[in-house]
Parts: sequence; structure tokens; C-alpha cells
Amino acid sequence: MAGRGKHRRPRTNPLTRGFIAAGTGGAALTLPLLGATHASAAEPQSAPVAAQSVPQAAQPAKSLTYTVVKGDSLARIADRYDVSGGWKQLYKDNRTAVGDNPKLIHPHLKLTVKTTKTSAAKKTATKSSAPAKPAAKPAGGVAQATQASAKTYANNLDGWIRESLDIMAQKGIPGSYDGIYRNIMRESSGNPQAINNWDSNAVAGTPSKGLLQVIDPTFAAYHVAGTSFDPYDPVANITAACNYAADRYGSIDNVNGPY
Repeated sequence: MAGRGKHRRPRTNPLTRGFIAAGTGGAALTLPLLGATHASAAEPQSAPVAAQSVPQAAQPAKSLTYTVVKGDSLARIADRYDVSGGWKQLYKDNRTAVGDNPKLIHPHLKLTVKTTKTSAAKKTATKSSAPAKPAAKPAGGVAQATQASAKTYANNLDGWIRESLDIMAQKGIPGSYDGIYRNIMRESSGNPQAINNWDSNAVAGTPSKGLLQVIDPTFAAYHVAGTSFDPYDPVANITAACNYAADRYGSIDNVNGPY
């Protein structure tokens, strides 16, 4: 784990905990009932019977990435985007990111949402297809586009590592995909909400958190600008841990045990 102490967590005893998005409370999620009623005006008997309208074909689901905000719940998000199958399907699609408890989601968590809502799909398509506005050129220089902002990443372990590597390349932080992956699997088994509540760091009040098990003081000291300040955010956790490993060991690639 990154930071104070060199105690290694047993591989066979992963400890996980999620955080409740602020404002959601501990109440059970209640799904809205969907339904519709139709009223027809009476017509003269002499009027011809109107032909029944043919229902339109179901719109194919569109995928978009949604970032959880304060007060969110899976039920609210599923209702907002008309997710087919409701919150249960949304949870199924994001089980790896959310963890074992669908009631526990925290701000900044990225979810893949398959929406059938036309307006949401159009809005997303418009954003992605619109040409990027050219950045303003600083005096005496040429504007440079950042590598990370020009790419999209999958909302899974592979995507989190690749996004972190691009940010690290911009900041001059060494490390490889294999080095990061190897240490993540040892420290958290790939669970971004993993937390260690039993070792010496936990006893001292600073439990190790996230994919690379970073304690809060280390995360704050080695936080990389442009990433989230949430230690459970996968990309922020990886880049901060790699920044710490580079300072202490030369690179995350040189870490082969508790660090």
C-alpha cells in the first residue's frame, strides 16, 4: 500500500467498502411505476371507425458515460435516462465499478448508461460529433491539445489504467501498463472501492483505499493535477500512487510487494 507502513494485505482477504453518494441516505431505493392511460372522446355512430395506429419500432439503446453527482442513486439515473430494465439492469451493466452493494455509489463514479430516451441520445451525439473548438493561442506560442482529452476510455480497469498512463506521460511520471496492473491485482484485485480496515495504517486512522491502496496523506501529497480529489476515483488513485512510487522507488514498475 502507498504511504506509511509496509504491511501487506493477504491476497485471500480483500476488504471492500463503498460510499453512499451524499444526500441519498440509507433508505431503500424505490422505483417509479411506469404506465399510461388513454381517454377517447365519443364519436357519432355514423362516423367511420378510425384505423388503429401502428406502434413505432422500439428505439435501439444508446450508450453514454454518466458521472455520479451528489444525491444520485441508480434508480434516479435509470429513470432519468429510461434505462430498459431499470436500476437492476443499470447495476448489472456497471457491477464492476459499483461493487457488491447497488445502494452505495459515490460522486465522480463513472457509469455506462444504455438509454432509450431520444433527447438524451441526440444530446450526447451532438456533443460527440460537434467539432472541437480551437484552443486560444497563448502569446508567443502555439496552443497544445492534451493527449488525454483527445481520447475516450472504457469505464473498466483497462480504461482506467490507459487513461492514467496518458496523464502520467504528460506529467513525466514513469510506469508501464504491466507494472500498474500487477500491483493493482495484488493490492485490491481490481476493486476501486477496496479499503483496508485492519493493518497499522488503519489503526492509525488512515486506512489504505482504492485500486492501489493509498492512504489519505499520501494521496493528498502526491495527487496529480487534473484528476479527481476523491481517493476512490480509479484514475486519480492510480496516478497518485504511481507518482508516489516514482518518488520513492523510481517507478511503479520497481514495486513488487507492499510499498
